[in-house]
Amino acid sequence: MVLSGPSLTTPEPALPVGSNPEGGRGLQEVLRLNNFRKLWIGQIFSQLADKFYIVLMVFLIDQHLMLTAQGTGALADVASAIRMDITTRTQVITLLATGIFVANTIPAMALGMVAGVWADRWPKRRVMVASNALRALLVLFAPICLLPGPLWFGLPWGYWGLIGMTFLESILTQFFAPSEQATIPLVVPGEHLLAANSLYQATSMGATIVGFALGEPILRGLHNLLAAVGVNGGEFLLLPACYGLAALSLVSLRLNESERPRSTASIWSEIGEGLQVLRQVPTVRGAMIHLVLLYSLLAALYVLALQLAALINSLGPSGFGALLAMTGVGMAMGAVAIAQLGHRFSRRRLTATGLGTITWTLVLLSQLRGSLVFTLTLCGILGMGAALVAIPAQTTIQEDTPETERGRVFGLQNNLINIALSLPLVMAGTLVSRFGLQPVLLLLAGLALLAALIEKPWQRC
Repeated sequence: MVLSGPSLTTPEPALPVGSNPEGGRGLQEVLRLNNFRKLWIGQIFSQLADKFYIVLMVFLIDQHLMLTAQGTGALADVASAIRMDITTRTQVITLLATGIFVANTIPAMALGMVAGVWADRWPKRRVMVASNALRALLVLFAPICLLPGPLWFGLPWGYWGLIGMTFLESILTQFFAPSEQATIPLVVPGEHLLAANSLYQATSMGATIVGFALGEPILRGLHNLLAAVGVNGGEFLLLPACYGLAALSLVSLRLNESERPRSTASIWSEIGEGLQVLRQVPTVRGAMIHLVLLYSLLAALYVLALQLAALINSLGPSGFGALLAMTGVGMAMGAVAIAQLGHRFSRRRLTATGLGTITWTLVLLSQLRGSLVFTLTLCGILGMGAALVAIPAQTTIQEDTPETERGRVFGLQNNLINIALSLPLVMAGTLVSRFGLQPVLLLLAGLALLAALIEKPWQRC
């Protein structure tokens, strides 16, 4: 494996005066870019809508689609097949919500590269606007799924309606994501890409925290607010509003895309061209490896957070979300720091530092189990280390991928990341059950250390 890049001691290139008359860098400068602001606002509303969507599905299952006695037999059969005992309301909701998660994940794992090809073929602004507008229209059908009707395979027909709607919503998301990522280099000069990606990372973490933490209170608040004036179903207005505002923000976006002749090649040959970029451009390949490794580590930590929280008397297993939230806070803080100061350091140095930080925190987590303060602090530091890896890697892929290939490369990236987020969830749980928490944490630390050493941080040229 050959990972090439700039010198370890070489900072980001100096700004050309003509492209940045203000002469500065950081969040303030990148936010002065009008087209980037529109793209960023579109990202905020789209990300919030994606998180609110999952919360709404669980909310509807809990409030409207809990099974009657007629349907519990079929659900019990499914639970028995996956060796799950459903004796409480929470366990029933969890099993039904799992179907939503699966319907949301399958397109993300299967269609990323195909959607990336079309993101290169079609005008990116139109793809982004259309995907948000169609998602806004699609979620308007959610109330219909609550109407009384027959049971299908022992489950209310409306539940299957929500599964189908989730599947279609996820397909549209696969077209939006690579188009959005490929648009950033079109609206942001190269010298501001690190700050732009840092801002995207920070707002993505913020949307995750706000969406999952405040989603249900917001839905209930809308329901109660409109019910007070005699209007039912206020909770159904949140998603169309978010997706609609995202589309409106993006509709006035002005892009200078290179004209691309109509392609006569097959989709599979164009996917092959995207794979060739990884083979021919070592910096893109290395950055992609870093992202896949990072998201694999984070996915494993989702499972390990349950075990870590269970060892803390004042937290317990159900409090694992506090550990994940603290990791998200750390990533957001790291993103802001990189936006303001990252241009002073080479990407290789940032990556090596991030991987070293992750190694160090995983080792300490394996030794300091049971302490709430130490565990929360280390999760925050781990999040900062993750930002040091993710943001330079994403920036490198944007810079070094040819413009005509960006959509399919980002589609491939989304494919790989979704696989990286799925497989470790199963593997980590199996390993912890067999070997215990501490050996698994040390194994993950060893993988992070190996990746840091591949960067050869001791070299100065």
